[in-house]
Amino acid sequence: MPTELETAMESLIVVFHRYASEDGGYYTVSRDKLKQLMKNEIPAYLQVQKDPAVIDKMVKDLDVSGGGQINFEQFFCLIAGLSVSCEKAYQMKLRKTKKK
Repeated sequence: MPTELETAMESLIVVFHRYASEDGGYYTVSRDKLKQLMKNEIPAYLQVQKDPAVIDKMVKDLDVSGGGQINFEQFFCLIAGLSVSCEKAYQMKLRKTKKK
């Protein structure tokens, strides 16, 4: 039986491949598909963003080659960054709970 972390890792891989296509032997997600992925898979995060162009900025930062394709490593960097941001919010919530 997989552990909680193994299940989370598998989920990331499955979600990436749900939006990816094979290009020259490598799986990548186009900018448009990445935008769709983010809108579908992390809507709550996007709703709290004050900048409506946040997706475009994230995609631009990820696509270092400028080819309009995001590979799994780049996708994982996005998820890692978002997770760090969410964990900071979680810590703040814990602190507020402890003060009560």
